[in-house]
Amino acid sequence: MTERISALKQYQWDKRHHAFRLRAAPEAAGYQLLGVPDYERTALRLTSALQAETPVILPGEMIAFTRTVPNLPMIYTDKEWEDIRKKHTIHENGNVCNLSPDYSSVIRVGLLALRDTLTDTAYHQAMAISIDAVLDLAGRYRVAAEKAGDTALAGILARVPAQGAKSFREALQSLRILHFAMWCEGNYHNTLGRFDQYMMPYLEEDLKAGNITPEEAFELLEAFFLACNRDSDLYPGMQQGDNGQSMVLGGMTPQGGDGFNLLSEMCLKACQDLKLIDPKINLRVSSQTPLHIFELGTQLTRLGLGFPQYENDDVAIKGLMRLGYAEEDARDYAVAACWEFIIPGKGMDIPNIGALSFAGVVSGTLREALPGAASMQEVTRAVEEAVFARVDALAGSFGSLYVIPSPFMSLFFEGCLKKGQDISLGCKYNNYGLHGTGLATAADMLAAVEKAVFGEKLPVPVLLAALDADFKGYEALRDTLRQDSPKMGNDDDAADQYAVQLLDMFSRAVEGHKNERGGIFRAGTGSAMYYVWHGNDLGATPDGRMKGEPLPANYAPSLNVRLNGPLSLIKSFTKPDLSRAINGGPLTIEFSDTVFRNGEAIRKVAQLVMMFVRLGGHQLQLNTVNREQLLDAQAHPERHRDLIVRVWGWSGYFVELDKCYQDHIISRAELGA
Repeated sequence: MTERISALKQYQWDKRHHAFRLRAAPEAAGYQLLGVPDYERTALRLTSALQAETPVILPGEMIAFTRTVPNLPMIYTDKEWEDIRKKHTIHENGNVCNLSPDYSSVIRVGLLALRDTLTDTAYHQAMAISIDAVLDLAGRYRVAAEKAGDTALAGILARVPAQGAKSFREALQSLRILHFAMWCEGNYHNTLGRFDQYMMPYLEEDLKAGNITPEEAFELLEAFFLACNRDSDLYPGMQQGDNGQSMVLGGMTPQGGDGFNLLSEMCLKACQDLKLIDPKINLRVSSQTPLHIFELGTQLTRLGLGFPQYENDDVAIKGLMRLGYAEEDARDYAVAACWEFIIPGKGMDIPNIGALSFAGVVSGTLREALPGAASMQEVTRAVEEAVFARVDALAGSFGSLYVIPSPFMSLFFEGCLKKGQDISLGCKYNNYGLHGTGLATAADMLAAVEKAVFGEKLPVPVLLAALDADFKGYEALRDTLRQDSPKMGNDDDAADQYAVQLLDMFSRAVEGHKNERGGIFRAGTGSAMYYVWHGNDLGATPDGRMKGEPLPANYAPSLNVRLNGPLSLIKSFTKPDLSRAINGGPLTIEFSDTVFRNGEAIRKVAQLVMMFVRLGGHQLQLNTVNREQLLDAQAHPERHRDLIVRVWGWSGYFVELDKCYQDHIISRAELGA
């Protein structure tokens, strides 16, 4: 890290740039007008928001733009929005989110070239208004850079994003502005996509021409990464840090080649150097990936950043093609804010529109089916019927979807400009994704019932009475169910078979369902925040879990399960055909920080990741934790401001999380390699 980067990092860490933030959002009266089309309102709000921005040139910064307007007003009055909500399904905040824009083409040609193709139609004029607003702010930043005496930055801002980028620094600066403007349009969880693929040509040309040294390029990259952390606290999410700034590195190219390149490695090393939460790194790998790349990823895991998250091309590409994605597009996949597979510039998929609670469905079915069931086969048939019924209900509950339009964002998606159609109305792919929460807990329930009820002849009335009493007065039974029943994660087919069956049921249940946009539904193994919500709503369960105890996050063992070790864990969680549950959701494993003692230990963990990939795992996320440190951070947050943890599909600062999420992280198992 150069002195310049170190000084700028400290400046941001001290939050000195927060002094430039305005206290109030711009007034909304100029565009909350009855009769004005929604897409025009969005364009006018973007204009208002960017006009309210004060250009700020921070000391020593190389990649400019610092947000000074913290909040954006709605494009609707409260009454209008209330009426819309009564008539439509509203996903999350109602804005375009969780997409991966095609930055590459816009960075290459510039905004003026796109503006020249616009017609005088009302929608194209909303796009023009949006472009003009962004270019106006870039122009004011150029003036600010000149006043600050930074002629190099001023020269770059005179060219981008108006014109196409010609250098690595220009491309980085253009990306920063474009990404910044999307947030100010009201969109969120805008990912950075396959950053190393669309940025590498600029770096390669600069290095080849001798315009830049590798050291200078690395400094620019770190400056861009710092910019990603500058305003991340202003981006909406479930918790601080849940801002969607994910980045995908490596993986197969659309043409079938290997995409891991010099910039991929530089990004991993920049994250290792800076030790910040953004951008969140996703590393695409396959059975052909060499060990040294896994070792580079493990170096980040060792630091406790909660990334990289690994995506297995062997499984993901196959699974996406099975769902109807073109081969070239499937090869080009990125991930959404957390883990969901999406296609840059072509997908208006909503990969987190709802969730199936495996634990809830199995728990409810057992209560209904067990009293009259003569065999475990009858129980599993009842579970399958319940899974299909629940998926049917979910698939039918998302009609009349309304998404607030985004004319500026639409410039980055295939066909939107040409057709004059907003991205909110759809794109090439318009699929919906359903999470699946508490899979391991559900499998553990079925395994416990098979052993206790059908094997050891525990009377069903006794089991149900214990569940109704939340095991009060039945403590011995609870201990038996919790400690002596088979558990998913120990390479025990007695439990794992039910996870295989449940995921198969889920994937079959979504087949054939179409949404109103002509898309399909995708089954997944993720949980997002549902693991807390579904756990809170669930009573005591036959695996020995008590009422209200949280479910595991994502695709992971139940909490407080005694595990044999990481090898058994990986074997359990690679038994299902995960290409059929390709909405995403990583196997999440917590390691004690004592695991990473030396280079040999790094190699050992890297080999573990490689084994997961070769066994057919789809996604893997490793965390490094220290229970004592977490407890101390809860008691003394002022001592641990920089403590980073993985929450579900994103990393954040532990002391900034709500206590329920802190408690869940503390309760996760620590494994030794």
